[in-house]
Amino acid sequence: MSVSDPTPIFEHFRGNYATELLTAAVAHFGVFSRLAQQSLTPPDLGAALGLAERPTTVLVTALRAMGLLSMQQGKLSLTTMARDHLLPGGRFDVGDYISLAANSPGVLAMVERLRTNKPAAHESGVAFIYREGVVSAMENEAAARHFTLALAGRAKNVAPVLAETLSLANAKSLIDVGGGTGIYSIAFLQKNPILRAVVVDRPEVLKVTQEMAQSHGVADRLSVHAADMFRDPLPRGDVVLLSNILHDWDVPECRTLIARCAAALEPGGQLLIHDVFLNDELDGPLPMALYSAALFTLTEGRLYSAAEYGVWLREAGLTPGAIVPTLIHCGVLVALVREFESVAH
Repeated sequence: MSVSDPTPIFEHFRGNYATELLTAAVAHFGVFSRLAQQSLTPPDLGAALGLAERPTTVLVTALRAMGLLSMQQGKLSLTTMARDHLLPGGRFDVGDYISLAANSPGVLAMVERLRTNKPAAHESGVAFIYREGVVSAMENEAAARHFTLALAGRAKNVAPVLAETLSLANAKSLIDVGGGTGIYSIAFLQKNPILRAVVVDRPEVLKVTQEMAQSHGVADRLSVHAADMFRDPLPRGDVVLLSNILHDWDVPECRTLIARCAAALEPGGQLLIHDVFLNDELDGPLPMALYSAALFTLTEGRLYSAAEYGVWLREAGLTPGAIVPTLIHCGVLVALVREFESVAH
């Protein structure tokens, strides 16, 4: 059966973040007026705007992806389009038009997220993440079920493509960290008859995982392991999968989790980072920059580039490969245990 590519649906769905970030930059932060006075490095611009590193990166990446800011020798400056149309008082200035949305709820919420560097709260707590000591929707049975199944909407489209793209024919064990419904593990199990999988997640989430394993006929090869992935021991395996997990977390947590997953690999094992990736230059592409903004508002993370992941993987003793595309902007980055790779060559 041929199934159409749903990528455009996700791009349309995330389009509001372009409006919110652009309006915030024009009407609330005066980004273009400030950079018209002098070029600044991203950290200097963030300091001038009163923004921390993560919101600065999200905002600057989006504005560069929109073609409004450029980077030369490490400093940001206005593009011709921004200079022509977004400087107050200019003959062709459209800033007042953009500012008509300055007090819309979405823009005001984005400004709040940028200034506080904290995700939006849900009535049951932080919606998509779990952290020790923080109220999380993932600890509430009804909320955990709702969010887990909602997030599976994309996964059920992407997982079969990932399993088809990446062969695990020689692997015996897969550890799916933060695996949610287990849809990615299920796709790999259906493709690889000798493979067994362990899904690591929170107890309320794993109730859904077990139901999915039963309904897909793989319950005999899929087990669950309740844990805090940042604190508790992880099961060991030939392959460790982080599918759309790291983008929920800030840089220190990403470093920690990659190191913990690397330590859980059997000799000759591989860590799979399946995610959406920014350009190494952090200047887009625009659909990814807007997805990064969505993650920024809902989690403690953002999207990262292969270059950023490469640093953290090498720190953990792994050697990253090239990104192989899957579906809906996702791709998989395979990292091998460095000692094994050197022996193999």
